[in-house]
Amino acid sequence: MANDDSLSQLTTLIRNGLPALEGAARAALGALFGGRYYQRCADQTGIRDAFALASGEGSDGVPYAGLIHGDNPPSGPYGGTSVVWFPVEGEGSIIGLGVGTRGLSPDEGILTRPGHRRRIAALRRYLSRIGTEAWSKPDPSALGVTVPTVVQARFPGFERAFRRYEREMYCIARVPSEQEKAIEVVQAFFDLYAYERGWRVLKPYEAEYDAFHATLRQDLFPSVSAKLVYDLLRYRRFVVLQGPPGTGKTRLTEEVREQFFGGRGTTIQFHPAVTYEDFVVGLSPDPKEGTLKFRVRPGWLLQAATAAKDAPHLLTIDEVNRADLGKVLGEGIYLFEAGEVGGERARKIELPHAVNGAHYFSIPENLFVLATMNTADRSIAGMDLAVRRRFAFVTVPPQRSVVAAQNLPLATEIFDRLTDIFVEHAPEDALDLLPGHAYFLATHEAELRERFRYELLPLLDEYLRQGFLGPAASELHAVRDALEDAVQNRD
Repeated sequence: MANDDSLSQLTTLIRNGLPALEGAARAALGALFGGRYYQRCADQTGIRDAFALASGEGSDGVPYAGLIHGDNPPSGPYGGTSVVWFPVEGEGSIIGLGVGTRGLSPDEGILTRPGHRRRIAALRRYLSRIGTEAWSKPDPSALGVTVPTVVQARFPGFERAFRRYEREMYCIARVPSEQEKAIEVVQAFFDLYAYERGWRVLKPYEAEYDAFHATLRQDLFPSVSAKLVYDLLRYRRFVVLQGPPGTGKTRLTEEVREQFFGGRGTTIQFHPAVTYEDFVVGLSPDPKEGTLKFRVRPGWLLQAATAAKDAPHLLTIDEVNRADLGKVLGEGIYLFEAGEVGGERARKIELPHAVNGAHYFSIPENLFVLATMNTADRSIAGMDLAVRRRFAFVTVPPQRSVVAAQNLPLATEIFDRLTDIFVEHAPEDALDLLPGHAYFLATHEAELRERFRYELLPLLDEYLRQGFLGPAASELHAVRDALEDAVQNRD
């Protein structure tokens, strides 16, 4: 972290709590402009220093200080989003983002935007990962939602602040007592607030500012490891990896099989023509000596069960939602209950055809099922709720770290720009359309340009033709054109 005296001095004031010198908060906040952010950013910003409220003046005697929208009056109630902290004597401070008591205006555009909500959730995950107690509201604009009592109990000493502002707070954290860690927390809140306001930091702090927001982008989509999937398999036995194409779902199933099953497994793929006879049991023609007979043919599930007789076995079902699962599973859906597999409690079904003399079938204790599911293909029907209940679902998102690790600046630049568009504007159902990191992987830039030209650009054009992003179409079109220009200019 660059040596930022203005941020360091502000952090010291915040973590010390009360008492504080009169006017100290206003001076420390003012020093940020010209000290960390460009001075011109102060022109649209209001500063509140209400530390004097500790002596009982003003609204309920709750001291606070922070930055607000510049269109608000210099004192009294304000509206819009703000970054504030609440100091307490002997307890330090809590810092957070909140809505003024006058409501969302003039910041409806920020507070109701999907991107702000998603970044707030990412900020909470970031703070939690660095060991800071934090909470965020699912929807920052939901003024009717208060800070839950179970959350308030995690911040003892700040009861007065919660009583007065529990409706307005939408992201809070306790400021650590240790200076370096406190700086991380204070920087996170102020730099996120600066991002939402469109501020830029001075040149010496650009690297850490950009690094923080790159980390937030990564925290927008929590990473999924093979160990996490395996642990869930042990607990729930039947797991679906879901996400858009190109996020590495199939590769992740291979990692799980190799690392935790010693390579023991069966991989199949579902498609519209797959039937019950393929998956459970059926009959197949067996012509012999000029006559036509039928023999019983065990399906993939029964074959995998046989392979799992002596050792753990992983049945991988690729593209599980491309088949009609109700017809493919039939009565076999009854078997998919994690708590009733193996042993005396094992669920059984009667087979329509005996297999090797056995009329009943149950899933053996050594068999685990891991499926993949494409969430971006709108032509595929959603999964039946009765089937969905029997599986645990893990969303596998695009991973920025994978793109950045290959050290191709163009790949990271385009990935970030596309991610920003989807995160900022896309509704929840369209977020699944964000292209996976596989579209951005290459061994050198020439290969990357070819991948962009023949894979990513056609995908974006299809999204635009189908109108998948609705109001965000113009934003996506701008990135699409910039991508086309980048590919052509490097030819």
